[in-house]
Amino acid sequence: MTSPPRDVQLYAMAAGTTVLRCRSWNRLRFEIEYGLERGTTANTYLIQADRTALIDPPGESFSDIFLAALEGHIDLSQLNYIVLGHINPNRVETLKILLKRLSDVTVVCSNPAALALKDLLPEASPHLRVIRSGDDRLDLGQGHYLQFELIPTPRYPGGLATFDPYSQVLYSDKLFGAHRCDDAVFDLSWQDLLEDRRYYFDCLFAASARQVLAALGRVTTLPFQTLAPGHGPVVRYSPRELVQSYRDWGQAQTSQDLSVALIYASAYGNTATIAQALARGITKAGVSVESINAEQASPDEIKSAVEGSAGFLMGSPTLGGHTPTPMQTALGIVLSTASKTQPAGVFGSFGWSGEAIDLLGSKLKDGGYSLAFEPIRVKFKPTDVTLKYCEEVGTDFAQGLKKATRAKQPRTPASAVEQAVGRIVGSLCIVTARHGEVSSAMLASWVSQASFAPPGFTVAVAKDRAIESLLYPGYGFVLNILAEGRHLGPMKHFLKPFAPGEDRFAEIETDVAENGAPILTEAIAYLECTVEQRMECGDHWLVYATVQAGRVLDGNGKTAIHHRKTGTHY
Repeated sequence: MTSPPRDVQLYAMAAGTTVLRCRSWNRLRFEIEYGLERGTTANTYLIQADRTALIDPPGESFSDIFLAALEGHIDLSQLNYIVLGHINPNRVETLKILLKRLSDVTVVCSNPAALALKDLLPEASPHLRVIRSGDDRLDLGQGHYLQFELIPTPRYPGGLATFDPYSQVLYSDKLFGAHRCDDAVFDLSWQDLLEDRRYYFDCLFAASARQVLAALGRVTTLPFQTLAPGHGPVVRYSPRELVQSYRDWGQAQTSQDLSVALIYASAYGNTATIAQALARGITKAGVSVESINAEQASPDEIKSAVEGSAGFLMGSPTLGGHTPTPMQTALGIVLSTASKTQPAGVFGSFGWSGEAIDLLGSKLKDGGYSLAFEPIRVKFKPTDVTLKYCEEVGTDFAQGLKKATRAKQPRTPASAVEQAVGRIVGSLCIVTARHGEVSSAMLASWVSQASFAPPGFTVAVAKDRAIESLLYPGYGFVLNILAEGRHLGPMKHFLKPFAPGEDRFAEIETDVAENGAPILTEAIAYLECTVEQRMECGDHWLVYATVQAGRVLDGNGKTAIHHRKTGTHY
């Protein structure tokens, strides 16, 4: 089915205020935050009073349709201010066009964003109004007296929120967004957005939970009634609920027993994307991440993060065959601070060479540190397959830390409750899934029929399973039911630890289902399914799926079942 073309949706959302929603019904690019593939909107806001301000112009992929829509709505010469919630190479392309046509416009941004603009716009000298504290104000007239709050995070060091007391709208840029495209301007059905919002937070902000909580402390002092994020619906019906969710999710991250220091620099965003994927894998496994942007962090911040971590990862681009100075400085701090018992990892992106990655790896090895995985080297922009590999590397890294911690603790016998729970038996199945070029599988024994009409069942999936990211609502998979007496081979195969990116189906005979997922020919029966809902249950997701097709492959076989001794171990 062909998706609708990209367009711009204009809507008068408040007094003197219009939102221009640049809509893409497909995934924009290779980044894990777009992984649900439900499209996205790039939201730009226009406040028209005695003076006119444009907040957060979209990225390059929307430049043409955005500018056409903007010119159809106002005379560009009326534009006095362009407010930047953050800046990056993608967004700066649209900004370049505006600046060429509007020589007198003033760009309002934070100091880190102003410094970045000098590098991103070497041939331009825009008029800048640099916001350095929350005391700065911008009077547009007619009651629109804009206030600003600095909301930096490692990924977005120039983060800036804008508040309009007249309309009581908080323009929050990356905070409180969701990558989801539809016709709804506002979040009337906000309960349906919870999964998208949580996924967005986990991908973008879980590794910056400390900074996000600090930002919440600042913006929640403002009397806003509406949140206007850079992506997804405008939050009119659930602003307080969403803020509380961010607080809960952030506190859950900062309360973890183990943490990983993730130190990186990123020239064009590619190394940051790799870091984001690694962080996603780590946090999935129940280990927190302290993300450090070496270009912005102080030596004390880097030292403190490393000292408080159970392990650390370092990532760098290669610029002109060299490691950027901030990463060289960070490396020196790490070498003088980190314990030799802390496992390490190295990653990075490059254009024509990867000397920075080699330097980090060799210096750490020479310093007596053990690398937990082979350095991750990505040429240019990472693909979906690469990002899935990085996520699995992050999960393995976190699981290694947890395993080392458990090994130091005395073993305790299973409690009476754990022994009793272990007496619950379930059928042995292999869940298989393929989405695009990415495939995965897992052994499942917590499977139960849940409905007759439509036929459906539930399966419990541990949060740190590699297949978890392929089991979101709308995704298809196959449930392969194993046969008693012939289950040991498949069971052992899918129980063994797989290296990140390793083909789970090597040396396994399979067919292909209509939904693209592998069918194990050794199964007694299989069901082709679609995920309908997910519910968070402690360290697992409970997935409810409906069945579209299925077949018994062995009418004489019996279903294999699994008996456990306790309810805490497989």
